Amino acid sequence: MEFEIRDDRQMRALTGVSTEKLETLEAAFAKAFAEEKEKIYQQQLKAGKRQRKPGGGQKGKLPTLRDKLLFVLYYLKVYPTFDVFGAQFGMARSKACENLHFLYPILGQALISLGVFPHRKFETVEEFRIACQNIETLLIDATERPHRRPVDHEKQEDLYSGKKESYP
Repeated sequence: MEFEIRDDRQMRALTGVSTEKLETLEAAFAKAFAEEKEKIYQQQLKAGKRQRKPGGGQKGKLPTLRDKLLFVLYYLKVYPTFDVFGAQFGMARSKACENLHFLYPILGQALISLGVFPHRKFETVEEFRIACQNIETLLIDATERPHRRPVDHEKQEDLYSGKKESYP
């Protein structure tokens, strides 16, 4: 990592995670990372696309698992553009994007294994109710987004929200 994290306060400011929780998360991240690398290795082996043994080749700008984890957490906390993100970690914007898209699902798997990843998709209303049955107060942060109106009049009626635009 290009910058040095001095204390717990700075760790929380840059990643959203305390130093203590980072240790727990790092262990789960290491396990998920190893599983993903093994899965990729087996797929490449089957396809005959393996060029070198695991661990061979260049090490990249994020040599340690902690660097990889901090990389993803920093992005999620600060949400910089890929130009800024790449410059912060000493890599091209395209490589920053590539690394993030590889590491982000691994962080998700680590959070799932720790039991702290929130359920994001529900198939039915009943499934949602079961997931929220022990929650006393539920806040939903939602933004209404415009969408293209269908040309067919009947389909337009189905999508009508009941709101009318008011003009001054």
